[in-house]
Amino acid sequence: MILDLIRDVILINGIEKEVILIDNCSADSTKNMVESYILKNPSLNIKYFQHDVNKGMGAAIHTGIIKATGECLIIQNADLEYDPQDYNELLKPIVKGLAEVVYGSRMRGSNPHRIFFWHT
Repeated sequence: MILDLIRDVILINGIEKEVILIDNCSADSTKNMVESYILKNPSLNIKYFQHDVNKGMGAAIHTGIIKATGECLIIQNADLEYDPQDYNELLKPIVKGLAEVVYGSRMRGSNPHRIFFWHT
């Protein structure tokens, strides 16, 4: 399950995770599964939000951004298009003060190839 993979990643520099889940009007048992997972994993800071109607992926991401309270955001789709094991590679340029924004690409592999925004 994606939540197990996210839970098991230990972030660099002691960064704590805040997992924001947006249920974009699922018609299955997502709500029950998430609520059960939260009860079984109280040490993982999970916040669960539901859209009353399907607003699309862009709206789900927007809701997640609004609800997040951390300094860094990593967008993770539930279909494992991106590997949670890559989180630290995305965070390294930010933690080292080399970048304020880092974009990952599933097309380029897990090693950083380019930082798009430099701020000195």
